[in-house]
Amino acid sequence: MLAYVVNPGSSSTRLALADIQPSENPDLPGQLQVALTRAEVRLPERAAGQHPGQPLSEDEVALIVQELRHAAREWPAPAAVVSRGGEIGEVGAGTYSVTPELAAHALAGLSGQHSGNVGAALALGLAQVYGVPALIVDPPSVNELLPEARESGFPGVQREHHFHALNARAVGRRAAYEVGKPFHRARVVVAHLGVNISVTAFDQGRAIDTSGIGQGEGPFGATRAGPMPLPGLLGLAYGLERGELERRLSQEAGFWGLTGSSDLRELERQERADPRIRAAAEVFVHQVCKALGAYSAALPARPDALALSGGIARWESLIDRIERRVAWIAPVTVIPGDLELEALAEGAGRVLLGLEDARTWEPPN
Repeated sequence: MLAYVVNPGSSSTRLALADIQPSENPDLPGQLQVALTRAEVRLPERAAGQHPGQPLSEDEVALIVQELRHAAREWPAPAAVVSRGGEIGEVGAGTYSVTPELAAHALAGLSGQHSGNVGAALALGLAQVYGVPALIVDPPSVNELLPEARESGFPGVQREHHFHALNARAVGRRAAYEVGKPFHRARVVVAHLGVNISVTAFDQGRAIDTSGIGQGEGPFGATRAGPMPLPGLLGLAYGLERGELERRLSQEAGFWGLTGSSDLRELERQERADPRIRAAAEVFVHQVCKALGAYSAALPARPDALALSGGIARWESLIDRIERRVAWIAPVTVIPGDLELEALAEGAGRVLLGLEDARTWEPPN
């Protein structure tokens, strides 16, 4: 089973030919076998989200589809085209059939701006060339939080539901498979550790609680502040304009603020020689472990697995410390980087192989 996988980013689109085969384990039918042949297509500046207030025209989308088709010119025809979805309103997790209405909604940014908003339109345009279905998987606007997880202690202020939905669910599946359970029967906590960080509790496939992304409640990242004591945050807020405060919290905090660098590979190389880096690493380890414990407690029972992913998961000594401190909770799976292309291919494969039905999108009210 072949599918074309399209993953739009901020400046380029990752493209892959996915060869999707059924699981070799009858007890884990969702554990599909995926082999990827990769390519990359540069996007025009406007398609890369540089002008979020100006939706791309049909002609501009068609030009990008031509570039994708050219990059795939030597590949065999697919059975489906799958892409990362954008902001399409709050929806449940899963694989969605792309309709012209869904593609237009995302492209226009009617539910918010995201680099993946062009994805549904690209999938639809490319799929129409081959006469096959167009799909999106686990868009960033997925919201399955428990009602009690959405509320804060202040009336009218709700907690953030955005997280690394696509990668976190794929990583959670892998972690569940490693302990011999299908994802829909497992409890897993996934920490995506990158420039942005989110920690999410999955109960039988549903993301019931999350720290959120960006300026959420998760640990600090490369340049973002992470959780802050309220008195200190209020002290900053009283003395700064909102835009300046947001800039400092998102661009001058985290590892950059504590060490003067956000280059994680360089920080790892210099850790032993620089006491500031060692101190920052210890703070990060402490925050990640605390978050993993907190979101384990958000589950109705002890988790079956914990999983660490994202770029920071390549920092071996740091990840080793986290593993040692949380291994008493559950087995720990480490998957450095991301599985976004694999996640998209697997989402398409589950539909193509009849393991689940494609979901139908309804416009938000």
